[in-house]
Amino acid sequence: MPAKRDIQTILKKEYGINKNITQGLSLEDCENLLILLGQNSTIGKFVEVVVEKNGELSQNNRYYGLKRSQAEKKFEQLQVENQKLEKSILDLEASNQALVNRRGNLSKEQRELQAQVDQLNIQNRDLSLKMQQLTTQNDELSEANNQLKRDNKELKNIVDQIRLRLARDTKMLLQYEDSELRKAIIRLFRWTLG
Repeated sequence: MPAKRDIQTILKKEYGINKNITQGLSLEDCENLLILLGQNSTIGKFVEVVVEKNGELSQNNRYYGLKRSQAEKKFEQLQVENQKLEKSILDLEASNQALVNRRGNLSKEQRELQAQVDQLNIQNRDLSLKMQQLTTQNDELSEANNQLKRDNKELKNIVDQIRLRLARDTKMLLQYEDSELRKAIIRLFRWTLG
């Protein structure tokens, strides 16, 4: 007596019936199917049509299974890309918020710097006025200094003339014989010379 798998092999070779179709049948059912197919050509024809249709369906299943697998892979890729994009969006939003905060800080710093510039401009104008005043005072002091120099020179000339005159007069007085008078004149002369 042949084993079930031998009969399944015959059904596969002669009639194209897959072993997975006959797997649920008993040995006796497999034998009866083999006999029926051999005796009745209509049943054989029917089985051929069913096997052919099963092949088409199997091919369709493989095709759609492949498409489904591709779609699942594509879906997984899209999910990964979507997660990356969401993370990227979150990062960009955080970065944008940081830039907005930075812009606010820069605006505040710019206002503070502008206030400092305005303050410095005011101080600069004040210093300019003071500098003009000091320049005017300096010019006046320079003129006064020049006048004092001229006055000092004239005074020195006058003092020199007085000394010269005093020296001449003293020399003339020293020619007299009175010693007390001579001593007083010498003291006076030394005192005028410094």
